[in-house]
Amino acid sequence: VSAETTCRQREWRPQIYRKCTDTAWLFLFFLFWTGLMFLMGYSVVTGATKRLLFGYDSFGNVCGKKNSPVEGAPLSGQDMTLKKHVFYMNSCNLDVKDVRLSSTVLCVSRCPEEQLNTLEEVQLFANSSGSLLCVYSLNSFNYTQNLKAHSLCPRLPVPPSKSFPLFNRCIPQRPECYSAFASVLINDVDTLHQMLSGIMSARDAILGLCALALALSVAVMFTFQFITTLLVHIFIALVILGLLFVCGVLWWLYYDYTTDLSIELDTERQNMKCLLGFALVSMVITAVLLVLIYVFRKRIKLTVELFQVIGKVISSSPFLLLQPAWTFAILSLFWALWVAALLSLGTAGTAQVIEGGHVEYKLLSGIRFMWWYHLIGLIWTSEFILVCQQMTVAGVVVNCYFNRNKSDPPDRPVLSSLSVLFRYHQGTVVKGSFLITVMRIPRIILLYIYSSLIEKMGLSTEKLVTETLRRTQVGNVACDDHIHSKCPQVLPCPGTFSPQFLLYL
Repeated sequence: VSAETTCRQREWRPQIYRKCTDTAWLFLFFLFWTGLMFLMGYSVVTGATKRLLFGYDSFGNVCGKKNSPVEGAPLSGQDMTLKKHVFYMNSCNLDVKDVRLSSTVLCVSRCPEEQLNTLEEVQLFANSSGSLLCVYSLNSFNYTQNLKAHSLCPRLPVPPSKSFPLFNRCIPQRPECYSAFASVLINDVDTLHQMLSGIMSARDAILGLCALALALSVAVMFTFQFITTLLVHIFIALVILGLLFVCGVLWWLYYDYTTDLSIELDTERQNMKCLLGFALVSMVITAVLLVLIYVFRKRIKLTVELFQVIGKVISSSPFLLLQPAWTFAILSLFWALWVAALLSLGTAGTAQVIEGGHVEYKLLSGIRFMWWYHLIGLIWTSEFILVCQQMTVAGVVVNCYFNRNKSDPPDRPVLSSLSVLFRYHQGTVVKGSFLITVMRIPRIILLYIYSSLIEKMGLSTEKLVTETLRRTQVGNVACDDHIHSKCPQVLPCPGTFSPQFLLYL
């Protein structure tokens, strides 16, 4: 029995008796990742990422690589080390049947940069550059003598083309061929390959933006410890100026459209309506945020105090600054693994010989649609990693902030918080990240449906191409500047590549 006669208030302390939370969700996550690992393993074993990156011909040869022969395909298994470019024999009239190009595709060492009108010019180009534009079985000396040369060589005239830097495809530069070529590649490629091409074409920008975001976050974190009050006021001023700037730019663009009397295409009128809508929405958001900033202006002092508390927590636990770096490294490793598996999944299949000795890669039934499962794994696992970081930071802040003895901070708060997280709260983290995933996937689907409906409501590709060709001089690379400045949905002019074309290529 205590001899104390006065009661003392119980000091706060972490819960002593803990238990694992939401274990059923942790088991569900384990089952999900078991299926995801099986899918990754299958895609890596049966896939061929190099076919997507470097391109391949109609006979199963990957351009720029040494190839193994395919049984039943006499023109397969060739050494294409010096032939790095993909050439379409009928680039002006590409035809797609069952998500497959019916035109013959070859690997060549060089794209024809000038128009070739006769077989003699094709032969001269082959002899001078070493780039054979006819089927491999036909020798360049027989281009003008073989009776079947017209069926084994590209359709004349061969348009001038340039190699696209990323995928080494020979892109025709003649306006009418370019438009037809672009429309086929944009409209007749399945969703999976659109995603793969978009990721590969924007990989440098994605990595650069991630690194920039990490560097800015660390810089802001260090800066807030020294000039908190000034930075808060600067941040509020920048928010106000940014809102006013965006609102002003949108209204200026709308005014520029309304004063232009040369609006002829339906897409230009749609752009004007979209600008009006964006300008109205930005004006409403700007007004609401400015009112909120004015109403809560007295809370700025509280904000400064909160940042000062954060600075004290970081001072008592400096290793907390490394937590974002760990998260960034883990996310980068997981995303690299996910992209590699996705690339393998998009090219997974077995080679089958069809008519004419051509090789076609066919997937197993239903495997192409498993990329949805792979996409859910990306969102769920990424959210899981981010929530783990948030739980770790929250545990460190709680241990440091509620520590009654300020002169004796807790030992290894980051490791202690990580230990508590992994021992007791993994199920809760899985459950929370799953709920975030469930809310994000419908949003992605709705955005996709919205973009598809907008595309269906706009002009068809044929009308856009016709209008573009009407305003473009055939044989001239330059396009009408008015169309490109006012109608971004029109196909790009020859010699230039729009972001949409790079995405779908």
